[in-house]
Amino acid sequence: MSPPLFWVDEVPRVGGEVVLAGSEGRHAVTVTRLGVGEQLLVGDGRGSVADCAVEAIRSKDTLVARAHGYTFIDRPRPTVTVIQALPKAERSELAVDLATEAGADRIVPWQSARCVARWTGKADKGIAKWKAAASAAAKQSRRPWIPDIGDLATTMDVRAICAGVAADGGVVAVLHEDGAVPLRSLPLAGASEIALVVGPEGGLDDAEIADLTALGATSVVLGPEVLRTSAAAAVALGAIGVLTDRWER
Repeated sequence: MSPPLFWVDEVPRVGGEVVLAGSEGRHAVTVTRLGVGEQLLVGDGRGSVADCAVEAIRSKDTLVARAHGYTFIDRPRPTVTVIQALPKAERSELAVDLATEAGADRIVPWQSARCVARWTGKADKGIAKWKAAASAAAKQSRRPWIPDIGDLATTMDVRAICAGVAADGGVVAVLHEDGAVPLRSLPLAGASEIALVVGPEGGLDDAEIADLTALGATSVVLGPEVLRTSAAAAVALGAIGVLTDRWER
């Protein structure tokens, strides 16, 4: 089992000391119950990770560790942006959690036409919750990168994102149970970037699908099952991991 990962602002190089305090220190000391000599990872969520050993426990929420290894890990290629229509409240953060664990590089919340959830007047709060969910899920899954969480997107914003990806030689896949082709048939391995568009519980409406398809997107189906909006991106990311070099290590 790999050592637990904790977030720090500055990752030490080999021989450097790092102090875990506050919520991360409390988690390390009180929840994970690390002791002197035990191994841990510290990262900044931006690709830098250090292998460390605990040198001292100062309090119930503070420990001191020293780095004996350092690595910078690039984002996997092609990068994947998930455009996630807002799920209902109880599944909103679950969608971010699962997409993060499966490797999303960027997650954009979208107020699509059929969304039951509405972030009007409270987008900042919703984005803060998504950022916290992404950070926690990246930490749990030992990811060196925390996915970026975008601002709340309108349909015009989504059109612009998808058009930009398609224009730059990327692949835009609109996940839909009546998709025209299977996801595996797209040229994923050679893409510069991939965008996945996931609809809400009520699905995307016909106008949204037609509009995105006209901009270069492809309506795709993942398989015979109808997936919840909270799980669809994670399943697609797993398939992309196998069909490209993203999971080569």
